[in-house]
Amino acid sequence: MERRIEEIKRKLALIGEMRPGSLNQQRTVCGNLNCRCMDPKRPRKHGPYYQLSYVHLGKSTTQFIQKDLVGAVIYQLANYKNFKALTAEWVDVALALAKEKLRVDKERHKSETRTLKQKQRTI
Repeated sequence: MERRIEEIKRKLALIGEMRPGSLNQQRTVCGNLNCRCMDPKRPRKHGPYYQLSYVHLGKSTTQFIQKDLVGAVIYQLANYKNFKALTAEWVDVALALAKEKLRVDKERHKSETRTLKQKQRTI
């Protein structure tokens, strides 16, 4: 378990830029009656536009992302998901390790108590 924690720490150190959230593709209608987006037979919306949404420190935020930056944002979102998965695993492994150490300490304490009682009986 301790080796796994060290491996997780090494992986975390390699994570690059990251950001929380989700990226969605949006298409819009401008409202101009003469525009292609308002054509009653074949409406063609404008876009795609990319919208990033996330919550940080309890505040919901949405921002538009330029097309040329979409790849970088996708990379950052993937890094954040990896970060969250690794830290969740670290907590799981750390809790299992702590539980095991408590069990071993409890057994050792019981054993020491038994040994002490046996010595007292022989005195």
